[in-house]
Amino acid sequence: MALVRHFACNGGFALSRCLSSSPQFSAIGIQMAATTVRTLSVVPATKANTLELPKKVVGFVEECAGLCNPKDIHVCDGSEREHHKLMGIMEAQGLAHPLPKYENCWLVNTDPADVARVESRTYISTRNQHDVVPKGTNPHKGALPNWMSPKQLDQELTDRFPRTMEGRTMYVIPFSMGPVGSRLSKIGVQLTDSPYVAASMRIMTRIGTEVLHALGDDDFVRCLHSVGQPLPMAKPAVNNWPCNPAETIITHRPETNEIISYGSGYGGNSILGKKCLALRLGSYMARKEGWLAEHMLILGITNPQGVKRYIAAAFPSACGKTNLAMMTPELPGYKVECVGDDIAWMRFDENGQLRAINPENGFFGVAPGTGTKTNPVAMQTVFKNSVFTNVAYTNDGGVYWEGMDKPNANVKITSWMGKSWTPESSEPAAHPNSRFCSPASQCPILDPAWEDPKGVPIDAILFGGRRPEGVPLVYEAFDWNHGVFMGASMRSEATAAAEFKGKMVMHDPFAMRPFVGYNIGQYFNHWLSFAANPNHKLPRMFHVNWFRKDAQGKFMWPGFGDNVRVLDWILKRVDGENVATKSLVGYVPTKESFNLNGLSNINWDGLFHTPKDFWTKEVTEIRKYFDDNIGSDLPSAINNEVTKLEQRIKNQ
Repeated sequence: MALVRHFACNGGFALSRCLSSSPQFSAIGIQMAATTVRTLSVVPATKANTLELPKKVVGFVEECAGLCNPKDIHVCDGSEREHHKLMGIMEAQGLAHPLPKYENCWLVNTDPADVARVESRTYISTRNQHDVVPKGTNPHKGALPNWMSPKQLDQELTDRFPRTMEGRTMYVIPFSMGPVGSRLSKIGVQLTDSPYVAASMRIMTRIGTEVLHALGDDDFVRCLHSVGQPLPMAKPAVNNWPCNPAETIITHRPETNEIISYGSGYGGNSILGKKCLALRLGSYMARKEGWLAEHMLILGITNPQGVKRYIAAAFPSACGKTNLAMMTPELPGYKVECVGDDIAWMRFDENGQLRAINPENGFFGVAPGTGTKTNPVAMQTVFKNSVFTNVAYTNDGGVYWEGMDKPNANVKITSWMGKSWTPESSEPAAHPNSRFCSPASQCPILDPAWEDPKGVPIDAILFGGRRPEGVPLVYEAFDWNHGVFMGASMRSEATAAAEFKGKMVMHDPFAMRPFVGYNIGQYFNHWLSFAANPNHKLPRMFHVNWFRKDAQGKFMWPGFGDNVRVLDWILKRVDGENVATKSLVGYVPTKESFNLNGLSNINWDGLFHTPKDFWTKEVTEIRKYFDDNIGSDLPSAINNEVTKLEQRIKNQ
């Protein structure tokens, strides 16, 4: 091991250990012409702040530093002192602004061209295209993840990365996704030239000395990120936010456990432990190793009798995962506790029980729509030790977004675009995909077992999305295969979390359309395969829809805290109670079993109506989606479920 705390690299260096053997940089597969070789000077570190870097990590850092040519290199230890220094650097750069109204909170506004995940520029690279791209008959652009050949990817990266960090600091971030040391966790090392990313990774993952000790000499996921703006920049950064939208690319090499991102500083594209590792690489590893990496919240719910269950739920981004994970129940006697609001890693244990961990360490939540009425728990969580991105700010040192309580009349609001804002303004105060990044430990209803290395036992799995018409409030799968079909056929209105515009209904299987790291037909098969093991205690599966609207365009269900009424019925089904009736799409609640006490003007029949014309069109579009995009890779069990649904519709 080498003792390293801070490298001071003179400009224009390259490392003899890397270049003398070959110009090929194995860590990221980029060809680089030989440059002047200079030595790497190591600043002596005090015993208190010395980190021991494993040799494999040192090699990775050296290789990438020789390519990217940073001014200096800082190895992150995750300390509070370091975090304050990072925020001070961003403040000096005009990138971050302190929010004196709150404790240790900061505001960052990005370049308006860098505000969301860029799915059209996100790629999975494997030797065999079929490992990623199914044999669809007429693939739709953007319907499933993009593939790129290793040869083309090498060229794309060679065009971008040489000297890309010139004039900037390279931050080395050793991180763990999941509790450090858990058999369900994975360790990565991210290199980035963005202090914003370094600060965010400290919130969203577990970083520092403990991670390095757990890693030892084992392999790790190699993550390289650059904003793509070496210094000096050709033109000033918009909002002091360096990025390179024209050259942005987010790439994954699952066969070699590598993630390489360039040009974007936005969280979903740059905080590489999140969607990139936790889902894209995670799902690939999960299939290979026999577990599941899913775009799911995890919550614990205790009923009035004191019985506690855990539920995982898959919704597309900006469809209410955080609100459900932090729900304040409207039914007396119920308690909800949060394990995680976005990602679940799940594995069947030796007793056949499905167990889940939240691999993240924080919340990267959508701000608009979050308020004291919709999610009071989130509002108690985020106003301390947090970084806000692309929200409005107030002249009393606070922030504002749509859905928050209105500030006092004498408080002036400036929008995320830097314009004076009032409720009468034509543009929103906060970007629709603006975010809060907050430590999970601050959540007042954090589940006591949220860091249990064994994970929590999952008794039910929910699927859902934004469906304004035709889809019932809740229904249960007939069996495991039907439940996998429900996940595979998920559809939802597009949201602001990606670059799509408008209210089009998109196919989003398992809420994993942008995140699955391999052929989605094989992904469906992986889910189906768990039923083959008689030892597995398979959770019951359900579909929910909080977003159905009436003919006047108004929501038919109150949602938020009243969603506990749906969970109450789900728990009855988990306990085996006979409180359901068979319908076109699955088992639906009997009205007498569903707790509507305290609610008025609920159109029960409307919430559960399954119009034949709607479902005839729905199943036609599902079949077309499967045929066009998955084709012969669609498992026969899923195809059989489509046929069964067609027959039920015909017989309705």
